[in-house]
Amino acid sequence: MRKLMLTSICVAVMAFPAVGRSQETSGQGAITGVIASQIDAFLRQDVDAAFEFASPNIRGLFGSSERFGAMVQSGYPMVWQPQEVRYLALRNVAGRLWQRVMITDAEGRVHLLDYQMVETGKGWKINAVQLLTGDAEAA
Repeated sequence: MRKLMLTSICVAVMAFPAVGRSQETSGQGAITGVIASQIDAFLRQDVDAAFEFASPNIRGLFGSSERFGAMVQSGYPMVWQPQEVRYLALRNVAGRLWQRVMITDAEGRVHLLDYQMVETGKGWKINAVQLLTGDAEAA
């Protein structure tokens, strides 16, 4: 009986990390899908569609898709017209989810960005983007 109970506990302990990884992978797929959809909208220069992927906080901050698009175009040109996009690690930092993204711009330069994601009643939304400094090639 004791052996059966220990075996059951071991199986349960081993199963929980697998479930957690599965949920994280599932969440990461939804998150990268949102980021990819926003980048696709920028590639089409459809700022209205791109603005839909911004969190309520970001939408309130910019007020309009035109202002939001102008900020992205001038401040994040690598996001506006990327040559290549690669999704790296999804991390939980102090209770907030950050998706690391490696973007190669039109001139072949590589940039690392962190996208802070929030889950809303309408799905995952982009709440912040940080351009990281350092050697992106080392990532």
